[in-house]
Amino acid sequence: MFSNKKLKKTEELLAATNDTLQKVQQELALAYEKVAQQAQQLENLDSELARQKDQLERSTQQSAALLEKYSQIVQLDKEVEDRKRMVQEVSNKYESARLIYQELEQAIALYEDVLEIGSFGLYKPRFNFDTAEQFRKAMDANYEKQKALIKEGKAIMCHIEWVVGGSKTEGKKMTSQYKKLMLFAFNGDCDALMSRVKWNNAEKTRERINKVFETVNKLGVSHQIEITQDFLALKQEELSLTYEHEQKKYEEKEEQRRLKEQMREEEKAQREFERVQQEAEEEEVRYEKAIEKAQQELSLAAGANIDVMQDKIKALEVQLQEAHQKKARAIAMAQLTRVGHIYVISNIGSFGENVYKLGMTRRLDPLDRVRELGDASVPFLFDVHAIIYSENAPQLEYALHKKFDDRRLNRINTKKEFFRVSLDEIEAFVLEHTGASIEFTKIAEARDYRETLNLLEQLKLEEDKIEKFPKDLVV
Repeated sequence: MFSNKKLKKTEELLAATNDTLQKVQQELALAYEKVAQQAQQLENLDSELARQKDQLERSTQQSAALLEKYSQIVQLDKEVEDRKRMVQEVSNKYESARLIYQELEQAIALYEDVLEIGSFGLYKPRFNFDTAEQFRKAMDANYEKQKALIKEGKAIMCHIEWVVGGSKTEGKKMTSQYKKLMLFAFNGDCDALMSRVKWNNAEKTRERINKVFETVNKLGVSHQIEITQDFLALKQEELSLTYEHEQKKYEEKEEQRRLKEQMREEEKAQREFERVQQEAEEEEVRYEKAIEKAQQELSLAAGANIDVMQDKIKALEVQLQEAHQKKARAIAMAQLTRVGHIYVISNIGSFGENVYKLGMTRRLDPLDRVRELGDASVPFLFDVHAIIYSENAPQLEYALHKKFDDRRLNRINTKKEFFRVSLDEIEAFVLEHTGASIEFTKIAEARDYRETLNLLEQLKLEEDKIEKFPKDLVV
């Protein structure tokens, strides 16, 4: 048997062991719990790893797709750059071809006579001579200058002394012949061009002469021979003189035509005055005889017949007085060469709104002149807005034309008397200039024109009705 002391010690030892065991169990429980937590963490980590692995695989697939797309984009960029280079090359070729085409087109245009003058501009006169004869004298002087320049050796020059077969003389002979050949070619082309110059190709002809000058001088490059700028300047001056000489001859011809027309108009007016005067004289004789006869009958009349015959004689005396006045007016008009009428007329069917002809006539009846103007040369008759009597009709006509000179329809031929202006402006100027009270008809009747428009409108309505009518109902 154990002693108490040993038993006690054993019990203490057991108690300590139990305490230790409990602590160990507690520690084991804690360790187990920790292990369980770690296992859960490991399990969660495995899940997270699996999720990240799956995400990584998807990212890898996406990256591969993006990489493929990037490769495609890079390829497309390369193709775009290639296309841009091709487009740029084509654009460069096109621009080069366009410039060549424009040069060729300009070269061709130089030798085509067309009515298009925009690219070469209007001709600007270089000289201010009053007559065609003065232009002819200037042309003769220009010709003498050309001859002098050729004679002095300043029209064409050689910049080298040629030696042919060891001979300077043969070299000079060859140079002289080549100079003559170049001058012959240049002068021949210039003469041909100047013979065809007209209003719409004057500036173009100037360009053609410059082109001929360049072409002929290129032929002389190999021999170092060239036509001088001084000679070219004389040729250009000859062109201007030739063209302006023809224009002046045309203007003088037109002036002669206008004067002849004016003379014919005055002759017509004179014949009309003479006819009216003769008719008035015949009426005077007729009325005088009638009055004489009536007076004889009055001396034999009686009663109520006396009053009737007296009234008849009074009426005949009034008619005789009118015949006297008619004769006097015709004689006065025939004697006064500046007396006439200014007419203001329009033709909206032919020329449109606000276009008026301001002309003058010395006819006793100015409407005769208006009727002549409305003949077959225009599609519609003229409307008369005013007939203005003037003791100095040419001066009034000149003043009107000068006032509205910047409104002319034809800025080249001033003999055409059509102006784009309002009736109010014409009326105001006439009233201010003459001081006379003149009645202006503001509305143009334009009967034929308006009836034509109405007829065309009716025809259009009929055509529209036919188009809208069902086709299956048309027999």
